Amino acid sequence: MLNHYKVVYIKPNVGTYGGGVMKVEHKSGSLPYVYQNGLKIRRFASKDKLYADLSKIKGKRPYLVQKGIDLRTWNGRIFDLRVMVQRSPSAKWKTTGIIGRAANPRKVVTNYHNGGSLVSFENLLAPYTTKLERLKLERKLRYLGIYVAKRMVRNFPGIRSIGLDIGLDKKLHPWIIEVNTRPDPYIFRKLADKRIYAKVIRYHRFNNR
Repeated sequence: MLNHYKVVYIKPNVGTYGGGVMKVEHKSGSLPYVYQNGLKIRRFASKDKLYADLSKIKGKRPYLVQKGIDLRTWNGRIFDLRVMVQRSPSAKWKTTGIIGRAANPRKVVTNYHNGGSLVSFENLLAPYTTKLERLKLERKLRYLGIYVAKRMVRNFPGIRSIGLDIGLDKKLHPWIIEVNTRPDPYIFRKLADKRIYAKVIRYHRFNNR
């Protein structure tokens, strides 16, 4: 995958808050193989040495490898979007909120609990889109969230909410980074529009009663 994509992400199959997620790159130069884990950056002359070092970190835990996406940035920081989808009291799936997460400038993960910042969808997209374009993209993300929830519940019938982490590439095409089955509802209290947070929490409490 590294030969094919040049940038990949390696992450634990089970994890929280972006812990253990590493960015791996194949660059030019005498030490072309590079990975970043948290704030630590290491460089290697060969793939074998890179792999040996990563294997020590991995141990026996299952990890997965994902294609790296050239993400859009906000104030020089990569960002992604959390799309919250919840079962409503009428048992229908609803997209109840979208919030942006900008990475710590020194890290490769956007998670709020890992040093990221919570930013509104409008502020993140304002430099790249018109108001109409933002509305169209928001509708697409809301539909995508409901579509994924309906697909997920076929194999995981007990879920009542999901949180899609969506990356936007340079063409603003959405990519699903991962789907969380226990998303944190409290990040939405950071939004200026308190109606969104109120709805997220109302559905959260209903689904966890």
